[in-house]
Amino acid sequence: MPNRDRTRPEEVDTSTPRIPPTEVTGVFGALLKRMSRRQLGKVPESIGVYWHHRKVLMGMFGMGQKAQKWDACDTSLKSLAHMAVASQVGCSWCLDYGYFAAYNEKLDLTKAREVPRWRQSGVFTPLERDVMEYAEAMSQTPPTVTDELSARLLDALGPKALIELTAWIGYANLATRSNVAMGIESEGFSEACALPPLAQPSHAEPSPVASPA
Repeated sequence: MPNRDRTRPEEVDTSTPRIPPTEVTGVFGALLKRMSRRQLGKVPESIGVYWHHRKVLMGMFGMGQKAQKWDACDTSLKSLAHMAVASQVGCSWCLDYGYFAAYNEKLDLTKAREVPRWRQSGVFTPLERDVMEYAEAMSQTPPTVTDELSARLLDALGPKALIELTAWIGYANLATRSNVAMGIESEGFSEACALPPLAQPSHAEPSPVASPA
């Protein structure tokens, strides 16, 4: 079996999922495929993987749908946080989908594109940089969130929005780590929209000039 190093999302991996997809069938399957084609333009291979265990599929889907209704924290900040988690964990599926979703939600695509190299980029505000640092710190094992970082976010966002951001990042870790473990890779959603490729991390020391808040 080939070695699958998924720690570098900038490298294209053409391997198939570790759990072979199965056929999506039945009335619910037909509805799910129709919804996927309407929202994504096609039926993702990942649905076929999760179709082996429909309770898990529905649980993950339901959790994501409920999280989308949270409204205490700015949508653009949560988008950057989720993409930062995906980049940190190495989930090319979530990173690509996050870029695609930012396009559909009319968010700042320049910023979305720069997430993989946010520490070197100068396009982000201090708050956005704190949000992505928080997302990365939560994604470490063990988490490396500091009192100082948490205090800055609490002051900028307030308790309700910070709780929401924290839960959002927690869900992002569930989704990204599950995808990576099962070998679910990018399916080219952003490429289908002719978006410029995501920026690649630089190994040089970061020297960003942050955008004004």
